[in-house]
Amino acid sequence: MPYFKHYSFDLWLTLIKSNPLFKIERTKFFYENFNPLHKTLEEIALIFRQIDVMCNSINEKTGKNIDADEMYLMVINTINNFSNNFETIDTELLYNQMETLVFKHLPIVYCNETINVLSHLKQNSNCTMNILSNTGFIKGQTLRKVLNQIGLFSFFDFQLYSDEEQVSKPNPKFFSLMLKKICVLNGDYLLNDIVHVGDNPNADIKGANSIRINSMLINANHQTIKNLL
Repeated sequence: MPYFKHYSFDLWLTLIKSNPLFKIERTKFFYENFNPLHKTLEEIALIFRQIDVMCNSINEKTGKNIDADEMYLMVINTINNFSNNFETIDTELLYNQMETLVFKHLPIVYCNETINVLSHLKQNSNCTMNILSNTGFIKGQTLRKVLNQIGLFSFFDFQLYSDEEQVSKPNPKFFSLMLKKICVLNGDYLLNDIVHVGDNPNADIKGANSIRINSMLINANHQTIKNLL
């Protein structure tokens, strides 16, 4: 495959994946602190999964963004049979507690090839790179710190997150914002010089196609990030 001048990457299930221990500890936290109806751990884990899938689907459909604070309140609402009694919940404190769990059980680099491929591209193609990621329960401000701790931060010239821009893939506005950033970095460029890489056929491939840049689907099919080489 020929080198591109700029590589855009999705984050979750493209470059990193969740640490299973984080989800287990998060479920235990909500089980112990927001569960007067005594739902089981399994029920609460399922609620997290349902809210996650639902919000991702809504964000992809509307092109907007449901924030992490709202998602955590949806989980509490569902655990309590749709009670809207949120008066005693400190959402800032709650998110800080969740962030502490994230750093205790850091996300994992997706595969052994990830860092090697990013390093090869940087060293051999004189390219620029970015992250273009929809967010859910973990905010962009946290993900930047995570990428620094797991050794990925320095590869990227800029990072764009849906919670910070209030727009989600595949919305062309999100991709257009990325193009503006690339223009600042590289000056004049051709759309054909750019490729967006991700695992989601709708958010990543459809979104990239909507602004006529190259796209590559990995991990959700039989291709890995190594195919970029």
